[in-house]
Amino acid sequence: MIDLYYWPTPNGWKVTIMLAECGLEYRPIPVNIGKGEQFSPEFLKVSPNNRIPAIVDHEPADGGGAMTVFESGAILIYLAEKTGRLMPADLRSRKTVLEWLMWQVGGLGPMAGQNGHFLLYAREKIPYAIQRYSDEVRRLYSVLNRQLACTGKFVAGDYSIADVAIFPWIVTHKAQGLSLADYPHIADWFGKVRARPAVSTGMEVLRELRTLKKNATS
Repeated sequence: MIDLYYWPTPNGWKVTIMLAECGLEYRPIPVNIGKGEQFSPEFLKVSPNNRIPAIVDHEPADGGGAMTVFESGAILIYLAEKTGRLMPADLRSRKTVLEWLMWQVGGLGPMAGQNGHFLLYAREKIPYAIQRYSDEVRRLYSVLNRQLACTGKFVAGDYSIADVAIFPWIVTHKAQGLSLADYPHIADWFGKVRARPAVSTGMEVLRELRTLKKNATS
């Protein structure tokens, strides 16, 4: 059994989708980031960076005691290695998957997060910040669109943790002020990934909490 410390956000969805893809049993433990629960001393023991998601695997592959894993990219790699799913074994394919996972973790996620913050949530509208992050997100979408034009189906060739990591951030494209009509290869890929049953299952986990959060702030 795996404990998943979670809130329904793009980074949280990565892990619920991966868990569904791998068919692993888990217990979702809500961490209400709107109330600052991620800064509790209890959660700090699981996630030293005070960020969701994080997991505790009570049955790690080495047969030892419970293992904690924080940071969404690390969790995806851990689960892929635990189950032998969505990570190619050969050197070159694995390298490509890891490149695109890191592209999401270090680029698309942070830039889209900043774009969304300054565009939607910042108390003061700062034109420079809005333009800066909007331009960078559009650049990253163009990078992804070119990659998908080359691969023809999924980000690194076959469906992998790279797709699992990137998809939840593309879900937010409308909030980012973007239209997938401008990125036809992303649009085609997005439809393929969204149609996967495990993706639908993962996106539904504790969805009602996201609705409550929206209602509370509207």
